[in-house]
Amino acid sequence: MKELKPLPVGIQTFRDIIKGGYLYIDKTRYIYEMVKTPKGVYFLSRPRRFGKSLLISTLAEIFEANKELFKGLWIYGSDYKWEKHPVIKFDFSLMIADTKEELKGLLKKRIHSIARKNGIELEDGIYTAMLGDLLERLIEKNGGRKVVVLIDEYDKPIIDHIEDVDKAVEMREVLKAFYTVFKGMDEYIRFVLLTGVSKFSKAGVFSGLNNLEDITMVDRYAIMLGITQEEMEKYFEGYIEELGKVEGLSKEETLGKIREWYNGYCFSRNCERVYNPFSTLRLFKEKVFTNYWFESGTPSFLIKLMKEKEFDVTEIPIEINEIEFTVYEVEELDVLPLLFQTGYLTIVGYDKEHNRYRLDYPNKEVREAFNEVLLKSYTRER
Repeated sequence: MKELKPLPVGIQTFRDIIKGGYLYIDKTRYIYEMVKTPKGVYFLSRPRRFGKSLLISTLAEIFEANKELFKGLWIYGSDYKWEKHPVIKFDFSLMIADTKEELKGLLKKRIHSIARKNGIELEDGIYTAMLGDLLERLIEKNGGRKVVVLIDEYDKPIIDHIEDVDKAVEMREVLKAFYTVFKGMDEYIRFVLLTGVSKFSKAGVFSGLNNLEDITMVDRYAIMLGITQEEMEKYFEGYIEELGKVEGLSKEETLGKIREWYNGYCFSRNCERVYNPFSTLRLFKEKVFTNYWFESGTPSFLIKLMKEKEFDVTEIPIEINEIEFTVYEVEELDVLPLLFQTGYLTIVGYDKEHNRYRLDYPNKEVREAFNEVLLKSYTRER
């Protein structure tokens, strides 16, 4: 057997994966669909640990025109122009704020940091004005080349306070003003991508960014994150063989067990199912079938919400109207869209005539772990 490429467990930086010789599943033909047009303003929601940060990192390298990093990948041989643009990144998972003033302060600090990195000195002021000034100065500094904006975990400051509605709304208003700047400065923008777990309605956090294209449930992007069956068998062949030996199973039996445990996610009406990438990588590293993804973050606020709403899990699988995916807001959280967005339920069917989706647990890992957590939580209450 040829030597296996090391698994990029916990590595979310594209350059580190490529330079380190780690296994990389080539998703660049899907990424190309986003970057090929002269302008793009996108939003993508996916569950935690599904590869959003790696996508952000990959896009940064593409827009910084680091073509040689992509040698051997699909986009390298495409007609993409590889024009260099100034890239600014905001990772809200790093912005832990307890008040709206703290969040504004963290945003100003990040704006100053990006400016200094680009040899720009900004006057201190209102965070939205500073952001606008930064975009203008970056254009000047880079010979008129437009700016690329990449935002990871856009909703984290809201989610952190989701149990305190007043505070969550305060955070939302700060973010809304921040994102509105990009709409007002549209002529300076080449590309924007916001990623996160929750898909809040356009009437809320995105009300000022009405040119945003939501690709969360678009067929052509459905398998941009996650691992398809074809990718599983192509990229992990050696690891599947190793796991089969440990389990005492044939290749087909091994594939069947992996599918049962970690496959099943679907993010659009007619999509191909994908494996949870975090659990899959951990499985091949540890060679043990267990609840990797679920154990990496227990959804305590979600369990609390389900209790408050008296949500009956025995009704799963359950149907939901398409409109319910788009009206989700901080002041009135709905259990079903939240279970879908966070990855505890997925699409298993679509009724075109009535525009209704059927939701169910994606796989054994989620079904068993979720029900066990619910049982313990409800039992403790009694």
